[in-house]
Amino acid sequence: MASELSYEAEEYVEAIYRLQKRSGVAKTKDLVKELQVVPGSITNTIEHLERHGLVRHEPYRGVSLTVKGEKLALDILRRHRLAERLLTDILNADWSEVHESACKLEHALSRDVAALIEKRLRYPKFCPHGNPIPAENGAIEEENCYPLMEIATNETVIVAKITDGKRETLAKFASMGIKPGAPLHIVRRKASTMVLCVAGKEGSLSYDDVSRIWIRRSKR
Repeated sequence: MASELSYEAEEYVEAIYRLQKRSGVAKTKDLVKELQVVPGSITNTIEHLERHGLVRHEPYRGVSLTVKGEKLALDILRRHRLAERLLTDILNADWSEVHESACKLEHALSRDVAALIEKRLRYPKFCPHGNPIPAENGAIEEENCYPLMEIATNETVIVAKITDGKRETLAKFASMGIKPGAPLHIVRRKASTMVLCVAGKEGSLSYDDVSRIWIRRSKR
């Protein structure tokens, strides 16, 4: 799928997809936080996406992607996640620092170049943060995993994916040893934070940060 949208508009489509997967719909306040933009800049871009048949906007409820919009979102995510793998696997960039660079690269990659990168990387299934890479036809294979929020205290689990690619969030997780494949368990829950143990070291995260971590149960 060739996109005629601007860099900014593609970023909106990608953000709406992520929020829609998380909450069923993308609300304006959540888009402001996700994209780090001022509220007034949201309206014009959403109207632009509506004119292209990519989103539906329901007042007081939020924005959701149309079938056409979701197809484009998956194409953008494919390019983004392949760019992340290129940066980590070929250029040896740190997994916690590639999101922003991949955001720039994804818009420059054609479908043909994305396919060449995928072949060179031997068809990876997941990005460095554990999120699935859509196939060229848009198919996406989600791993059987669960939000860390739903796990009982002291149950040992394995980090499956991290759904926030922001540098500051990933740097915080990396400093605690939280990355795909790492075992951890919840030590205790407090009013506003959760205490986790990773590789024998305890650390606290806000519940907002914890909501970005998805896990799979370790095999017994």
